[in-house]
Amino acid sequence: MGLDKFTLLVFCMLCSLGFANEALASKPAKYWSLWDRSNEQYPRSIDHRGFDQLLDKYVIIDHPSGINRFRYAGVMQSDARLLDRYIKKMAAIDPRHYPRTEQKAYWLNLYNALTIQQLLRVYPVQSLPGPRIKGKKLLRVAGVKLSLNDIENRIVRPIWQDPKLLFGLSCASLGCPHIQHRAFTAENSEALLIKSVTEFVNHPRGLQVSRQRLKASALFDWYAADFGSDKRLLRFLAHYADDQKALYLLGFQGEIGYQYDDRINAPGNPWPL
Repeated sequence: MGLDKFTLLVFCMLCSLGFANEALASKPAKYWSLWDRSNEQYPRSIDHRGFDQLLDKYVIIDHPSGINRFRYAGVMQSDARLLDRYIKKMAAIDPRHYPRTEQKAYWLNLYNALTIQQLLRVYPVQSLPGPRIKGKKLLRVAGVKLSLNDIENRIVRPIWQDPKLLFGLSCASLGCPHIQHRAFTAENSEALLIKSVTEFVNHPRGLQVSRQRLKASALFDWYAADFGSDKRLLRFLAHYADDQKALYLLGFQGEIGYQYDDRINAPGNPWPL
């Protein structure tokens, strides 16, 4: 992606008439030094097979909408208990005793598992009651009470400072990055994150470009600080966008708007409306 495309897209962003829903917008990252420790010499790995089995069984990866879905209505009680046991097992681990690569997979999986668990407890619903669930202290890790907000905004974002990780945190909505059908591990995290970013940027819910208009996910607005600047954001998008989107961007002269669909990623919710 050349400099001219960067300049053009920055101009369009500055001209944006779109806005984000403040109730859904991300909180600023706030570094929590307590969790910024690791043991790079520890030889053992964290076992995520229980969560991996659940994802493989209930995540739909070939939905006609192009958005991965989770079969909440089909979850058997035995599998819901399996999820509870997995989360309890993760809560009994102090991730600081493990290398950074293990920690990254640990926090991504724990966040996604907790999100699914909480949604199953209130299902059926059309959208996740995000502010209430994300701020609630859901478990103790190493004796410390944690919420989804804590994991996302006080641990994952400020410690790793890698915007790709935003696409590994699935908030269970149609507007969020995919829930993958595999659990993260130290070995597959980087490849799975790249897959998540690529799928999101190249799906219309992530980025739509034409000669008349550009629509971007509100996530890029809410998490703007994670990309550092408009120029860095554009470089990020350009790196993962397919050639067709890049071609449209070359001649884009319209306006940009932000979009977000907060309906849950259940199979029956059509996209777009």
